[in-house]
Amino acid sequence: MRTSAIERPPQTGTRAGGTRHFMLALVVGAMMINYLDRSNLSVAAPLITKEFGLGPVQMGILFSAFAWTYAFANLPTGYLMDWFGTRVVYGIALLGWSAATALQSLCSGINTLLPLRLAVGMLEAPAIPSSARVVAVWFPPEERGLATSVYIMAQSVGTAFLAPVLFWIAASFGWRWLFLVCGVFGIAWGIVWCVFYRDPRPDQLPLAEAAESNLQRRGKVSWAQIGQLLMRRQLLGLCLGKFFVSTTVWFFLTWFPTYLVRERGMTMLQTGFLVVVPAIAMFVGTFSSGLCSDWLLRRGASLDLARKLPISAGAALVSLIALANLTNSITLAMIIVAIACFMQGLGSISWVLASDIAPAGMIGTMSGIGNFVGGISGIITPIVVGFIIKETGSFAWALVFVGGMSLMAAVSFTFIMGPLKRMVIV
Repeated sequence: MRTSAIERPPQTGTRAGGTRHFMLALVVGAMMINYLDRSNLSVAAPLITKEFGLGPVQMGILFSAFAWTYAFANLPTGYLMDWFGTRVVYGIALLGWSAATALQSLCSGINTLLPLRLAVGMLEAPAIPSSARVVAVWFPPEERGLATSVYIMAQSVGTAFLAPVLFWIAASFGWRWLFLVCGVFGIAWGIVWCVFYRDPRPDQLPLAEAAESNLQRRGKVSWAQIGQLLMRRQLLGLCLGKFFVSTTVWFFLTWFPTYLVRERGMTMLQTGFLVVVPAIAMFVGTFSSGLCSDWLLRRGASLDLARKLPISAGAALVSLIALANLTNSITLAMIIVAIACFMQGLGSISWVLASDIAPAGMIGTMSGIGNFVGGISGIITPIVVGFIIKETGSFAWALVFVGGMSLMAAVSFTFIMGPLKRMVIV
């Protein structure tokens, strides 16, 4: 059955059409920069490892430093966003992490690079909760799946189209220029965000009960309500699912270029073009996921089926990545990786679940909690992979680790989370 918010005829939002797509475009640009700035260390890693003399475990710790602060900063930033709104919190964050990215170009060793990676992680924390809130307040439920896919696709777009450029910059001019260029571009987009983003006016609200209440109740989230939220089964399933499914994302954001250079013998420039393959596959999978979910909703499928079918099936089939261990052919290995990344993209709209089930006025808070747990995966994954490489001398068991965690994500979303319905908290 469709939700009541979808069944009732449109009464508001008639003047929001072009504006909401412009607001989504602002989110897409910010998300592209967000993922470039969290992943550019992986591009520079082979060069930094050589210049600073770092081993696998040290590099794993440096990779995970971003997630140390990223994870814990999600707890207060989601809450602050429900208080102060998306424009202010996300604008400050975007300008801040971009400045920290640019400053990494001045680092002379791990002791100076590590604190700046911590700063980037802390300041990028509002990105996902802010994006989820923009979709929730600007788009009705039957359009949120595709809208979520669009900004999630931005994670892959930057990698797909800009990775060769980033690798070329690092190989031709040095890794310091890589951070400087990314940082300056981010600062420019931060100014654009602050000037143009706005929450919808009452006559622009989408056809969604939660959208109006989230604007009207901004600043009224209490600690007692947060305590009630933490006791809900839906939140537990969401958090476990985000923890397990994020393993694949963090592997590709950190160790994958090194895998191509070290395990497959690729040069820096060859790696720059090869990382495009999984990025495009993830892009297509993400777009397909949103289309599939929204199409099922419009055809009368339950919210549970429309969301969980692509999310859980995609997460389960990411485990195919372990099959890359069975071939010495780089072509076949990249095909296997691309299939796994398509499946990762298919399951990527798990971010829309917070918008679907969050209590009124608590989308930012709930998204922040889910993203906090996903960030914990970002702390663990790079370090675990680093230890695996040190102990085994290869990436084989690292791919098995990633595939196994994805299977656990499917279990969490399918069974632990329970039926999808909006929670009511007083």
